[in-house]
Amino acid sequence: MIKVIFKIIKRIIISSFFLYAYNLLVQPIGLIIPMNIFTIGAMAILGVPALLCLIFIMIFVY
Repeated sequence: MIKVIFKIIKRIIISSFFLYAYNLLVQPIGLIIPMNIFTIGAMAILGVPALLCLIFIMIFVY
C-alpha cells in the first residue's frame, strides 16, 4: 500500500516539474498552461499525452 502511495506522489511531482519546465520554455510565446490541481492531476494520470492535449486546447480555445 505504501508503494502505491509513493508511486502516486512521484507521478504528481514529476508532472509538476514537466509542466513547470514547459511553462518556462513557452513563456515568451504566451502559451502558458496554468498549474492547478486539474492540469497536474491529468498529467499524473495520463502522462505526456495529457500535456499535448492541454497544449492543443490552449492553442485552439484561446
